Amino acid sequence: MTQPHPQTFDQPQYLVRRKVFKLFGEAFHIYDPAGNVVMYSKLKAFKLREDIRLYTGDDMRTEVLSIRARQIIDFSAAYDVVDSATNQRLGALKRKGLKSLVRDAWTITDAADRPVGTIQEDSTALALVRRFVDAATMFLPQKYHVELGGATVCTMRQHFNPLVFKMTVDFSPDPAGRLDRRLGLAAATLVSVIEGRQG
Repeated sequence: MTQPHPQTFDQPQYLVRRKVFKLFGEAFHIYDPAGNVVMYSKLKAFKLREDIRLYTGDDMRTEVLSIRARQIIDFSAAYDVVDSATNQRLGALKRKGLKSLVRDAWTITDAADRPVGTIQEDSTALALVRRFVDAATMFLPQKYHVELGGATVCTMRQHFNPLVFKMTVDFSPDPAGRLDRRLGLAAATLVSVIEGRQG
């Protein structure tokens, strides 16, 4: 298996774009700032246990990352993120089930399953408006803050589009690369999947 281009995980910002095919599932493209596709994923519909594979392109010849649910999906599901080229487990993303009913919240763990960071929707008030007012996402798109050690290392901001889901993933608050970009992009993809099912 060939390695992805080094610049795949070396960009300050990315765009996640999701298309939904009612009968066949969803397709995700991840773009770099120049508009080049750096990763692609196609999800099958009606899967009980999530297994998301990210590839270097839509030919799906070179797998880069996998995101695997540990069990059949539930409120507090945990997802392992694995580097497909090395089979190295990078960490996990754990949804905070009850808290996420009001405001989306996740725990990021390292390869030893120790909590190292969080992903959280921007505010409780805005989260409640989005959940109970149907048109709210048109004017109040979701925004998430990713924190390590209390410091923001990434933001994920949805753009309103009635036909295509788009989310900007911005790593510029983390020039030192404290957050593994592979784990960050896996998180953005997973949040996009979950958000799509809530909408």
